[in-house]
Amino acid sequence: MKTLNQDLKTKVFRPVYCLYGEEAFLKKSYKNQLIEAILGDDRMNFQSFYEKEADLNEIIGLADTMPFFSEKRLILIENSGLFKRDAEPLPSYLPRMPESTVLLFVEEQVDKRNKLYKRVKELGYAAELGRQSEGELKKWILRGLKQENRQISQGAMELFLNSVGDDMEHIRTELEKLIAYTEGREGILPEDVEAVCSVQITGRIFDMITDVALGRQKAAMEKYYDLMALREPPMRILFLIARQFNQLLVVKELALAGKGKDEIAKKAGIQPFIAARAMSQGKNFRMEELRSCLEKCAGAEEDVKTGRISDGMAVELLITEFSGRKRIS
Repeated sequence: MKTLNQDLKTKVFRPVYCLYGEEAFLKKSYKNQLIEAILGDDRMNFQSFYEKEADLNEIIGLADTMPFFSEKRLILIENSGLFKRDAEPLPSYLPRMPESTVLLFVEEQVDKRNKLYKRVKELGYAAELGRQSEGELKKWILRGLKQENRQISQGAMELFLNSVGDDMEHIRTELEKLIAYTEGREGILPEDVEAVCSVQITGRIFDMITDVALGRQKAAMEKYYDLMALREPPMRILFLIARQFNQLLVVKELALAGKGKDEIAKKAGIQPFIAARAMSQGKNFRMEELRSCLEKCAGAEEDVKTGRISDGMAVELLITEFSGRKRIS
């Protein structure tokens, strides 16, 4: 991101950029900043393509066209999939593209062996914008609060991140609610977070699994019905339950191997605070139980797809069975 920030600051732009990765908020933010910095209010010299609309010959034809009364022409190409397949003749064209044209790709995923990706790395800049670390998220939150003359206690910060997760767009939305709720005072406290912040669905699933682990069947079912009331599809809930059990299995296996929280987080691809929660939750399950839960989730999915049972009933039965198991004493 340092390279992107430097280019935006100096207004010296490379011929081609590729923004990719999981963090949609950062991709959108840098996309908009680049468009604004390169073109300002000029939309005469701006073209965009989305998904299957990306016709390579049309893109090359536009790239060869000199801008009208401007120094630059910008072509935005989003979610094209060009970095996961043969994108010729584009990679061969880029070295001879006019200096007046800037290509900006925004992608979900890329294959770093792809010829177009290698060409972008050679001639321009490819920025991987993935989930941010816990430390980076805290710094970003504090910067935003400082602009609004707000402070947040350490306890409130921890509760906030545990509640809303690590998706920056969701964090931004919840911060706006917190700032509005605490209008007229400087400090944000844990009770403010509890009062106004929406718990992300993954957080609700985590809490449901905690109830399952502790045999709180009624509480687990109530959380499931709450999710249903929020119109969450049962199959998505099933997917998230399976993902949570898989995460617990990976974390528990690493913990049993003697790995610490930070190493577990790195190897599992999760935030350290999420790893710490999973380590604690995993103590309530045996390894064989976690494997069994994953197998039963897969079995439930198969039963739904083959029409043997409805999706809602399949999830209810799983929660009932999992929460009724004999717990580790």
